[in-house]
Amino acid sequence: MDGSSGRWRYARLMKLSGGKDVESGGLKGRLYVSLADGGSVPRATYVLLHGIGVSHRYLARLHQELAMSADVYSFDLPGFGDAPQPRRQVPVGEYAAFVNAALAGAGVRSCVVIGHSMGTQFAVELALQEPGLVAGVVLMGPVVDSGRKSVLAQATALTRDAMFSESLSSNVVVFSDYVRAGPRWYLTELPVMMSYPLESRVQGVSQPVLVMRGSRDPVARHPWCERLSKQAPQGTLVEIPGQGHVFQHTAPRPAAAAISSWVRTVDGFGVTA
Repeated sequence: MDGSSGRWRYARLMKLSGGKDVESGGLKGRLYVSLADGGSVPRATYVLLHGIGVSHRYLARLHQELAMSADVYSFDLPGFGDAPQPRRQVPVGEYAAFVNAALAGAGVRSCVVIGHSMGTQFAVELALQEPGLVAGVVLMGPVVDSGRKSVLAQATALTRDAMFSESLSSNVVVFSDYVRAGPRWYLTELPVMMSYPLESRVQGVSQPVLVMRGSRDPVARHPWCERLSKQAPQGTLVEIPGQGHVFQHTAPRPAAAAISSWVRTVDGFGVTA
């Protein structure tokens, strides 16, 4: 792949096919669905939620890995990716309600919700709003570390991650999505992300919670993730060795294996379609 044009073509190729426009509460997004051919064998249902500024594309590799044996639903949430930008700031609770409405329309009755970065906030809020829908929660690279709750600290950590912990392909996908979202919408939603009290909210999640981080992630550091896993009533912590913040893109197979293994070992999951 030669030059910047080749890298941008690569970023476009990361898009999943067959996206469907979804709308609820005046918000518009896009839903990507892969249904596994499991015959009569029960299969898990996963819902993937991206973070601020990005889209489903940096979750596409994980989506495809999980879809080998499960039903998988990924989103471009309102304002990001191919979804139009709302005219107002959208709080975490409204994003969760939007996801719930879209899943209801798709006939999903039970699922494991998997969020990355700011998407972990949407995942936790969905679990709190709809405990009958969410059987388990996976928090990948959760934000915002309550010990470093400033925009400068987060920007510094993200810069370090991009420079020293990520692959070229992950940076191309992430930063091209940042360009698409634009500074206005990113800065509109940034205060929402920074103010969400993830540590206290996860204490109310009664479902099993898996906290995941790349071992080289400077954004979601080990002490923070360990603390989150202990705050959750049924929390577990897993690290993906040698990976940064966007480990679901750089190491999708180990990430999918860790999630699938956790689902198999936790009792009480009602995640079959």
